[in-house]
Amino acid sequence: MIGIIGAMDQEIDDLKKEMKNPTVETKSSLDFWKGELCGKEVVLVRSGIGKVNATIASEILIETYKVDALINTGVAGSLDAAINIGDIVLSIDAVQHDMDVRGLGYPKSVIPDQDCSIFPADEKLRALAKSICQKVNPEIGVFEGRVASGDLFVSSKEAKDEIKEVTGAMCAEMEGGAIAHAAYLAKVPYLVIRAISDKADGSAEMDYPSFQAQAIVHTVRLVTGMLAEM
Repeated sequence: MIGIIGAMDQEIDDLKKEMKNPTVETKSSLDFWKGELCGKEVVLVRSGIGKVNATIASEILIETYKVDALINTGVAGSLDAAINIGDIVLSIDAVQHDMDVRGLGYPKSVIPDQDCSIFPADEKLRALAKSICQKVNPEIGVFEGRVASGDLFVSSKEAKDEIKEVTGAMCAEMEGGAIAHAAYLAKVPYLVIRAISDKADGSAEMDYPSFQAQAIVHTVRLVTGMLAEM
């Protein structure tokens, strides 16, 4: 069984419409849609925005539904000039850019007293996603790199530059690092898929409403294509 997490309704609505024989259960105020998608058993949930919501959704998928893998789909802001609006980033790994314990001598983004602060994604899922994306979204670029997450909508060049310098990430968003953290601790394979909806550089207010819908079209094509091949 595959767990699929999107932060917003827009990120999962099209997937939900394609599910066969869906049933819904509410746990911790979240609706979990269980059914068949592209011939595979899936559980789909809108987590809500932010790391805490994403963690709760991940833990329920792992502990209650016993999923074999987690796929997090959604949108992000680019931190790399080579990545354009509409392109897709696949996580090599994920980090939480707003973890900040520098006052106790730790580098920014490092989690104290834990063996890992950078959570590696599943290589097989990433390879499959890259292959499928090139087939179903030939008009866009697909990149592999680090995803940086934090409870902050990155809308200024200053914030973008700091996150890029500290983490080396390709894109910034608000859930993937938490999902990666939960998956790492539970030893569950995961992949974060992010379509770029803005440049995270001060133009977000202009770009985001215009390009979010098209970005989601690309992620839906990719996720359904992956499920068909898994």
